[in-house]
Amino acid sequence: MVYVITVSIVVLLLCAITAYKATQVRNRADFFVAGRTLSWPVLVFTLLSSWIGAGSLLAGAENAYKNGFVALWQPLGGWLGLLIIAAIAGRARHFAQFTVPDLLEARYNAAARVLATIAIVISYTIITSYQFIGGGDILHLIFPQIERQTGLYIVAGFVIFFTAAAGMASIAYLDLVIGSLVTITVIVAVPVLLHRVGGWAVVLQSLPKTHFEVLGNYNLSGAFGLALPTLLLLIGNQGMYQKFFSARSEADAKKSVIGWIVGTVTLETLLVAVAVIASSKLHTDRPREIIPLTAREALPSLLGAILLGGVFAKVISTANNYLFSPATNLIHDVYERFINRTATQKRTLLISRLVVIFLGLFAVLQATQFESILKASLYAYTVYGAAVTPAVMAVFFWRRTTTAGAIASILLGTVVTVSWELLQQYGSRGIQSRIGGVDAVYPALIASLLSLVAVSLATRPPSAATLAKFDSA
Repeated sequence: MVYVITVSIVVLLLCAITAYKATQVRNRADFFVAGRTLSWPVLVFTLLSSWIGAGSLLAGAENAYKNGFVALWQPLGGWLGLLIIAAIAGRARHFAQFTVPDLLEARYNAAARVLATIAIVISYTIITSYQFIGGGDILHLIFPQIERQTGLYIVAGFVIFFTAAAGMASIAYLDLVIGSLVTITVIVAVPVLLHRVGGWAVVLQSLPKTHFEVLGNYNLSGAFGLALPTLLLLIGNQGMYQKFFSARSEADAKKSVIGWIVGTVTLETLLVAVAVIASSKLHTDRPREIIPLTAREALPSLLGAILLGGVFAKVISTANNYLFSPATNLIHDVYERFINRTATQKRTLLISRLVVIFLGLFAVLQATQFESILKASLYAYTVYGAAVTPAVMAVFFWRRTTTAGAIASILLGTVVTVSWELLQQYGSRGIQSRIGGVDAVYPALIASLLSLVAVSLATRPPSAATLAKFDSA
């Protein structure tokens, strides 16, 4: 009963915050970037909550259950990316637009905007889809009478409603509550769990030695295959840039990165530790559920209920973020840019909410296609990371990049990723035997970077006027 009550309270709290923030949405800036009013403490937790969702709580935990601490290679890519982000957060806020394609069109052209939007919609709806899967799994654990598929639909309905109602303002303040709750709960849960399983010596005796090795059951290429997609997603992550655009000032954007680094390293390490420690005592044929199962079976009831409620809310929060971003793209980068440039604020808000509903339903459809959240997450990260991230990083770090180079990079990054995955799944046996063991991130990133550099060097450099937009800050 305590689990039911806790999750019910979490859902009611989410509804209350959304209802309140919905009353404050009066124009497109309120909906898309929270009126550019977010302070750095709010930014820290919304960045933390949007980054750590089912990818960490379910996919990362699944890997930790199966392979041990080698699962930390996946978040390691994000940690390295945060060091890069620290250098550009203030500059991103200085630019003060709405989306990553805004950056790309200002630096390159409208074609770069459209191609990036396509890549973002593909990758972000996939990420949203496996949040729905994770939420359905958790609901089933709390309410066994609710089937996982039914739970998926229920979670999708909540997320679509929350996101369509209040946009960024709702997301940011939901994240503030959820992020702080989960962080505190996990910090408390790790020593309690370790004590309840019998201590660290018992964990070491119960699990294979590979669970505690740097590479574990992976080779170096496989470990980098975990880290690289995460690195690429983070440093080009539209949701992150959109939050920087929502910051009250450049100083708030810069400060938020420091808190985000500390919070992310701490929380992701502890989540992997929870999965590894729990795997010494708990066994399941659904490894992705190890953290919610731990909350239910291995922790004191109240602490477990709070953790389970926090995990559920975290999945909801991440789904909100990754559903909201592509909706913003389709409205701001396609509808307002190419279809209806004179749309009123009222009409834009209406269309925005309809697009959220459409993309939410598209994500539900995709959720039925994935069996492994880990594989889905790495695929989604690679689509975005190989297609969009190189061109975005070039905005800040390589003045010689040309429009033609950026377009070639975005196009090839998307095409190679999607084609590689299709060949691995549906190609002939001969093709599958040749490429089956190679992660899509390697050919996709190589194609993206080579085309960016080669085409840029072969074409005329950008004008001084174009570069001047990004030289200040």
